[in-house]
Amino acid sequence: MSTDTQPGRPTTDRPGVPRQGGRRPLLPLEDAGRASLFTQARTANRFTDEPVSDAELAELWELARWAPTSANTQPLRVLFVRTEEGRARLAARMAGGNRERVEGAPAVAVLAVDRRFHTRIPEVMPPMAQLQDALEADPAMREGMGGFSAAMQAGYVLLAARAVGLAAGPMAGFDADGVDADFFTGPDEEHWHAVLVVTLGHPDEGSYRPRMPRLAAEDVVRWA
Repeated sequence: MSTDTQPGRPTTDRPGVPRQGGRRPLLPLEDAGRASLFTQARTANRFTDEPVSDAELAELWELARWAPTSANTQPLRVLFVRTEEGRARLAARMAGGNRERVEGAPAVAVLAVDRRFHTRIPEVMPPMAQLQDALEADPAMREGMGGFSAAMQAGYVLLAARAVGLAAGPMAGFDADGVDADFFTGPDEEHWHAVLVVTLGHPDEGSYRPRMPRLAAEDVVRWA
């Protein structure tokens, strides 16, 4: 085992293989951070007129992209819609009251799964490059793996939005195929499929509905 413990340099168990993070402890969030991400987190239905900047959206994704996925495959793709014309096009594909929510939001994120995510595996997970061929040969496994990790990443996006001071309103009621046809038209986007639409902004006083009950721990938690 290496005896190199110089500050600022990684330790290693094997030559050439750094031990990422060393022995740094994980620090618990303070109460305010826990409240923003969890105990006081709410789905926003309306927003103020305060705009959401490109810098805020970039910061949101910079946080979300680091969270883990299965085999580091990262199948989620994101389209940020900020223009009035773009929101109008997206609103036309939304169901019922979701149209008004999209039209009234200063920014909207369309979250999509890349159905060909496995082609990036040699890039994002070199030690498991052969997984690309396995997933190419097994569409059912590919769909399950991509859908699971994309769903995890969608949750990370909501947490990241709250972490940068934005409220979020996730919605599943929309014409996904229509959104794909309207927005994912580039050569790198032909395999993207919309799975969630998330309004983003700064909440106003009437943004939140009354909080609904949560199941008690004794109803859902077991110990072994």
